[in-house]
Amino acid sequence: MTNIGTPFLSDQGVFADIARQLGVPGDKIIIENKFTNTGEKVRFTHALLQQKGLRPQSLILVQKPYMERRTYATFRKQWPDPQTEFTVTSPQVVFASYPNEDNPKDLVIHVMVGDLVRIRDYPARGFQIAQDIPNEVWAASQRLIAAGYDGHLP
Repeated sequence: MTNIGTPFLSDQGVFADIARQLGVPGDKIIIENKFTNTGEKVRFTHALLQQKGLRPQSLILVQKPYMERRTYATFRKQWPDPQTEFTVTSPQVVFASYPNEDNPKDLVIHVMVGDLVRIRDYPARGFQIAQDIPNEVWAASQRLIAAGYDGHLP
């Protein structure tokens, strides 16, 4: 869920509730909630797993459809163990069906534009690995910013 400026149940809380509803025992769910940004989420989760004696060889990262690339770039850069394999996935939905009451279309577009700017800028700051952004994608983001979709820019 992407609720900027509104009270909400954290993504971790939402996913934990779903996992419990699907039969995952509560004592098997590990939640790291001290992070303030995505890079910290990665590093703090790694540290928490290490503290619990867990050393995963592979991870499946479930993310919002429009945040897969940023998640990949951040994990690739911030996860301390380069031997860990991971896959990033999301619900396979088309854009038109993703926005909803909790994630209205305008909010999703603001976040998407902000994430694209982060994908461009954050490798230079050491937060993510570099990724190519096609010129037509960057041009589209600039048109969206000019149209006022700048509420989630870094």
